[in-house]
Amino acid sequence: MRLRFFPLALALILALGGCASILNRPYQVITPHAYRASTASGSSGIPDAGTYQDLVNQIFSFVEDGVQNGVIRLKNYNSKTGDVAGDLSAACNEVANDDPLGAYAVDFIKSDYTRVVKYYEVNIQITYRRTQEQVKNLVNVTGTSAIRAELKDALASFQPECALRVGYFNADQDNLASLIRQAYYDTPEAAFGMPEYTITLYPDQAPSGPRIVEILLSYPKDPDLLRKAAEQLRKEAALVLSLSYDNAQGQEAALVIHAALQERVTYTTREKGKNTTQAALLDGTADSEGMALAFQLLAQQLELECVLVQGSLEGAPHFWNQIRQTDGTWRHIDATQPAALLTDEALLSLGYQWNTEQYHTCRDTSAERPETQNLAF
Repeated sequence: MRLRFFPLALALILALGGCASILNRPYQVITPHAYRASTASGSSGIPDAGTYQDLVNQIFSFVEDGVQNGVIRLKNYNSKTGDVAGDLSAACNEVANDDPLGAYAVDFIKSDYTRVVKYYEVNIQITYRRTQEQVKNLVNVTGTSAIRAELKDALASFQPECALRVGYFNADQDNLASLIRQAYYDTPEAAFGMPEYTITLYPDQAPSGPRIVEILLSYPKDPDLLRKAAEQLRKEAALVLSLSYDNAQGQEAALVIHAALQERVTYTTREKGKNTTQAALLDGTADSEGMALAFQLLAQQLELECVLVQGSLEGAPHFWNQIRQTDGTWRHIDATQPAALLTDEALLSLGYQWNTEQYHTCRDTSAERPETQNLAF
């Protein structure tokens, strides 16, 4: 199943709030692969199989090792279907189509067998559509947090693909699309425009269980040029902080960044192509997305906990940030507006809307703290 996503379609997905469950409920299950049971080998070094599952295991082992031509001996064989030819066909189909690695790496498997006195000798021929390097480069992950982290690394270095071997997968393409978008905003120094991408799942029809997720990425410009531009952005961010930062911490540091962007960047809602970190820090003119990305980069440089929020302001799409204060609470901060460090209630009163389940809760907890009393004894 191949789905091609574009930024506009992705924005609609997020606007519907469909990504909240996968972002807020990471899962992980660690189970041994069903096909990793070993099979015995005879004195000749040729593996033996006594059952249908042994046969499947050995064919899968060939795939893992990149074997193109292999031989298996069926000794004292207990057939599943009562027919060796039927077992062989079913086993090849199971490995090539039902197993994630087989579905990902194998083009087709051919097989034949001959009767040799007391056993059957099976010949397996495997044609691959992936190189051994691609198979070895598969990254094993166990949950959505790990998927997002790998996507972040891929986007930060402008890799053309990200192939992941997921131990347990029960999400869908919409969930993966939201993770790609979140990973994009996690890497503001590499945010030169949302890349187009194609998501493919192997096998394509499986409700849950082990899967291989392949994401092909297409960037708005040549990756080599973007890497140089990303380095320039990091240097510019360091320069901005060197001129503005005074060792403040938490919310005080956030206010320093906010003031620096208010002073250096002209906010616009009319010009296209102003939705990047580059537009804000290098061009000096950006829309809310570009300014939120610039805020995110500067906050990361100071190791502040910060997330980028996508929502709306008076019905129009709008971006801003949330920052973690030194007391552990969170506040909204919008680089396009003079007011900063606002609670949810304050932001709602100004006409902002966002998916509250997807982001941190920002509320005033001072009223919930018990007042200190002076007791006389």
